[in-house]
Amino acid sequence: MARENTTHHTGPRLRMPERVAAALACPVCGDGLARGARGLSCGRGHAFDIAREGYASLLTGATPPGTGDTREMVADRVRFQDAGHYDPLGRALAEALAGTVPAPLVADVGGGTGHYLTQVLYARPDAAGITLDVSKFAVRRAARAHERGGAVTADTWRPLPLRTGSVDALLNVFAPRNAAEFRRVLRTDGLLVVVTPDTDHLAELRSPLGLLEVDPRKDERLAESLHGDFAPEGARPLRFTMELTHDDAATVVGMGPSARHITPADLRERIAALPAPVTVTASVRLHTYRPR
Repeated sequence: MARENTTHHTGPRLRMPERVAAALACPVCGDGLARGARGLSCGRGHAFDIAREGYASLLTGATPPGTGDTREMVADRVRFQDAGHYDPLGRALAEALAGTVPAPLVADVGGGTGHYLTQVLYARPDAAGITLDVSKFAVRRAARAHERGGAVTADTWRPLPLRTGSVDALLNVFAPRNAAEFRRVLRTDGLLVVVTPDTDHLAELRSPLGLLEVDPRKDERLAESLHGDFAPEGARPLRFTMELTHDDAATVVGMGPSARHITPADLRERIAALPAPVTVTASVRLHTYRPR
């Protein structure tokens, strides 16, 4: 939250490279942010805390109830991600960014624990990056995920706390999209990579667990949401199988919109009837765009 800069003390250290911190902007007025004795502040007096985990708290205003991952959801996601189930997607994202400018600054909006950004940074030793997410529990993890990365709490539907034209590549994986803000923070020659589920994503779980179907017009709706700000460059399908335990199956359901449409008791009962492990198809599309 924004607060008045009236007192001084030595606060926690901001865990991000200088070139990442230099891209930050005040979410209230858009001015640049500088590190001071109390945390981060802009020239107009808006000041923001740095958490002890090293991330900057750049949320402004109230967020709707139920927004962002809880502590328990983040723990489940970390366990699922650490098991490597979605690693093929991380490698595909790194490949998509292979042709970007040297030493790119990469932003992952709605990036959660920083898992995908970290995979990109490992593949690109010249890159630095920042994870933006509304969940403080996710961002706590993201702030410590990689030495060339940083993290801030931010709301995708409000002005992103990044300077105009400061980002070389932007990732958006199963997350909300704010086309106007994406366009503003990307350089004119920047790259946007959006990952969406295909119609057969998690097909083996959909019927047994009563999950929501993927909108067959999803690609069309994606194009409509970005129309006017971005020109499509290409779309790559990615399909692989995962061997999931029952706990993994519950986690992958909880990571998607179906989690809000089935009670935990019903989900546990339906998952218990599945084979263990259960073979599940991951099927997504990586869409690449350039600013218009």
